[in-house]
Amino acid sequence: MLYSICRKYSRRGTTVEDLLQEASLALWLNRDKLMAVAAGPRRAAWVWKTARNAVVDTLRRIKETEPLPDNMDELEGCVSANEMDSVQAYHKQDLINELYEQIGHLDEPDKTIVMMQLQGYSYEEIGEALGMTEKNVSVRLVRTKDKLKKAMSNN
Repeated sequence: MLYSICRKYSRRGTTVEDLLQEASLALWLNRDKLMAVAAGPRRAAWVWKTARNAVVDTLRRIKETEPLPDNMDELEGCVSANEMDSVQAYHKQDLINELYEQIGHLDEPDKTIVMMQLQGYSYEEIGEALGMTEKNVSVRLVRTKDKLKKAMSNN
């Protein structure tokens, strides 16, 4: 989870490692608070929010904002040569890259909502991490999906 947050905000490998270190340090320094949070969705949401805030703070300090990863490690498994021929695999990967490019153009918190939803977080967990209600997360996600569909169809 931490690595994916860091990859989301930076393209260069060294910067990803720096961001990962900052996020880990923030969690370590707040370990007492982490232990006080109930296990389960609340703890996961707290970890996400704390790590994301540490990454954003670090980027503000070094003034680097590259929101898209150049290599989608978490998506490599979804394009399998056994499932489709190389032309279809290339097209699917191209669509995935375009989707992530469009996600990168979203404003906060819509970008974070989509990324957390893609990673399997529930509306409740996303809402807790961002200080929103489940309904607000749901509405924003539907509207953001519509924006992404429109942007993808224009390209």
